[in-house]
Amino acid sequence: MLLLVIGLLPILSMLAKSVIVDGRLSLASYGGLLTSAHQWTLMGHSLALSSLVTALTIAFGVPLGILLGKTDLPFRRFFTVIFVIPLLIPPYIIAVSWFDLLGREGLLAYFLGVSATRVTARFLFGLPGCAAVLFSIFLPIPMLLTIIFLRTINPRLEEAGRLVSRWRGVMKGITIPLILPGVLLSAMLVFLLSFGEFSVPNFLRYNVFPVESFTQFSAFYNFKAATAAAVPLAVVTLVVLLTEAAFLRERTYQLRPSPEVRRLPPVELGSYRKWLLGLVMILGFVMVILPVIVLIVQSAGTKAYIEALGWAGDSLLRSILYAVIGATLLTFFGFFTGYLIQTKALSCWRSVDSLTIFLFALPSTVIGIGLISLWNTPWTNFIYSTPVIILLGYLAKYTALTSRISVTQLAQIPSSMEEAAQVAGAGWFRRLGFIVAPLARRGLLAGWLVGYIFSLRDTGITMLVYPAGHETLPIRIFTLMANGSPQLIAALCMVMITATLLPAGILWVIPGVMTRKVIR
Repeated sequence: MLLLVIGLLPILSMLAKSVIVDGRLSLASYGGLLTSAHQWTLMGHSLALSSLVTALTIAFGVPLGILLGKTDLPFRRFFTVIFVIPLLIPPYIIAVSWFDLLGREGLLAYFLGVSATRVTARFLFGLPGCAAVLFSIFLPIPMLLTIIFLRTINPRLEEAGRLVSRWRGVMKGITIPLILPGVLLSAMLVFLLSFGEFSVPNFLRYNVFPVESFTQFSAFYNFKAATAAAVPLAVVTLVVLLTEAAFLRERTYQLRPSPEVRRLPPVELGSYRKWLLGLVMILGFVMVILPVIVLIVQSAGTKAYIEALGWAGDSLLRSILYAVIGATLLTFFGFFTGYLIQTKALSCWRSVDSLTIFLFALPSTVIGIGLISLWNTPWTNFIYSTPVIILLGYLAKYTALTSRISVTQLAQIPSSMEEAAQVAGAGWFRRLGFIVAPLARRGLLAGWLVGYIFSLRDTGITMLVYPAGHETLPIRIFTLMANGSPQLIAALCMVMITATLLPAGILWVIPGVMTRKVIR
């Protein structure tokens, strides 16, 4: 019921208000969708960007996942964490970093001259630059899903294959076909997330549907035009998810480790080990380390950080506060949603699962406009004019993450333990509070940290719905980019990265939480 109110009802309200003019049904707002050349250009740009990003992430992410999850490549855990970092921070920060390096007044101009940066700036501002930035951000998705699906393969199948073939033949004939559902699932997720991303294309001036929808609403206050631009995003998302439900959902629903306790030893890379390690190091340096170094160099000096904290200290505190509250709510509702899905307690469990995935895949701009459409009334101003509207956006968008983590954790708890308590007379709340929740504590901790990170980094929803005086740090940085100094922006980005990655550091330090429950 909660998901219907905070997730589906705002979308329906947005659609209803866009087709009602002066109390009558009217499709005037959608008249130009099929006839306007501009709309077809936006669709072409959106599809081209999403397709290119998806192709790049699959081409690099799947081999990288196999290297990190299946071979004897050194420092596999370290590289896994390194490549995940861009996914954990606001996407536009990566774009800002590359602008500070490749822009006409970037760091590269000091070494190669302004004439060289004209070429790099043309590359950055447009389809190639947007695709490159989003590629670095979404690469962890196919990488992690490949690692996860590799752990679901029964080792006996690969062991039998090794009797008649080398590892290359086993990979080609057994391993890769078995993880193909995970590859297709990751491709779908990357396509939808890049299709709905607005901050990177907006910063790099590449016009796509999310940018058009956001501009129409925030700059021109044209609600119906913004909704008309958001509808193609929702339609494409729905079509892709229906396709996934028809062909992949049953094969990827539960990601459980293989029941075989014994695992095959990692694939020995032999003479290829050193140069593959070098290639992974180069990729990690270019995609993750170099952007951070650029921001550090650009923000060098304590003066920039003092100015940054002066400009955005209050926004940082609000961001942390909202992220803590959001993560707590996400963990609570995600646990109950995951329990419902895992135990199939209600006949509507599939609908609940599908709704959470749909809302997560839905572009943030669509959810934001829907929330405004539903709650911007005199009777609900106590929600719309307070940070509660931001928290509702977090719940609508990210419940899928915490519920999926809960499902994975609950699947590892023997059902007999809860059944024994039920036979002994324990009620549902007592069973959940004293048996299930304590046994799922690691999943709850991992879910809280994931909820905190994604709430802290959120830009799309918060940008549209935040009340006056309640902007978060990502919003403060985004609004200052138009007229703030490069040093100030770089310092703010480093503050944002630090605030976001501290919880990830906890996942790294606490043994077993990340490596055994999240990455695996």
